[in-house]
Amino acid sequence: MNKQDLRIVYMGTPDFAVPTLDALVHGGYNVVGVITMPDKPAGRGHKVQFSPVKEYAIDHNLPLLQPEKLKDEAFLAALREWRADLQIVVAFRMLPEVVWNMPRCGTFNLHAALLPQYRGAAPINWAVMNGDTKTGATTFFLDHDIDTGRIILKEEIDIAADENVGSVHDRLMELGKGLVCRTVDLVLAADGDISRIPTIDQQTLMSDLVKATGIAELRPAPKIFKETCQIDWTASATKIYNQVRGLSPYPAAWTTLTLPSGEVLSPVKIYKVEKRGGGTLPIGQMATDGRSYIEIGCADGIISLLELQLPGKKRMDVKALLNGMKLA
Repeated sequence: MNKQDLRIVYMGTPDFAVPTLDALVHGGYNVVGVITMPDKPAGRGHKVQFSPVKEYAIDHNLPLLQPEKLKDEAFLAALREWRADLQIVVAFRMLPEVVWNMPRCGTFNLHAALLPQYRGAAPINWAVMNGDTKTGATTFFLDHDIDTGRIILKEEIDIAADENVGSVHDRLMELGKGLVCRTVDLVLAADGDISRIPTIDQQTLMSDLVKATGIAELRPAPKIFKETCQIDWTASATKIYNQVRGLSPYPAAWTTLTLPSGEVLSPVKIYKVEKRGGGTLPIGQMATDGRSYIEIGCADGIISLLELQLPGKKRMDVKALLNGMKLA
């Protein structure tokens, strides 16, 4: 079976999904259509913006659908007209069975974690916030429950101790495109008979984890909300440090600062910090020399703010911020 024999429909929305689509198009695979989220207003002016995947599809003259509802009969009829053999999902949304079960070769997803760990909407953030030293990407066939289908391929990368989620995101984005293309090649090598493709049941992996460790610690990756991003200064320095890394540059950890004048600033976004043990600064209390540092006490040490953004201001390093305002 050659590449042009396999009709592929691609589903994705954000920047993360663009390199994989590009790799498929320039790799000679037969992408017959693209599905992305509807246009939505964004920014201060509430101007309607196209998703990165839509922009790519338009630039490369790829047929495009933007359904509001995935069970809408008009959308399903349009999707059937594409006669897809295989559907590929990268950072899109949860699909109903009527969609993922439509192609004869099924639908597979690229998930930015080493399944069965970090099932959910924000796997990259949570891996960094939890202080993991490794993560990766997984391709798997869609099933009834979210992120539970049979695993096709997995690839692992290290997470550096000082790396933020933006860096890990970009590396997984590059890794993912190769993983997806290799997965499609397996479908081609099997002449479209996906029963011939070796896969791993996630329940088997969980059983192996229990045998190796005595416990089955599956870490979830739920959606990030504003309260997820708020720094709890009663936490340890390491936990706060990892929280900041796992939310930088977006959506960013935040806190409330009370100035010596009594003025309260909130939310103050925190992009980069250092941690150190010891110190006598009370939990949540700020200290600064007004020139070069801002420090805040936590449960077992001190957090030094290196890059931050005050309400209505630009992101800047701490020295530039202190140079422009009076804190001490």
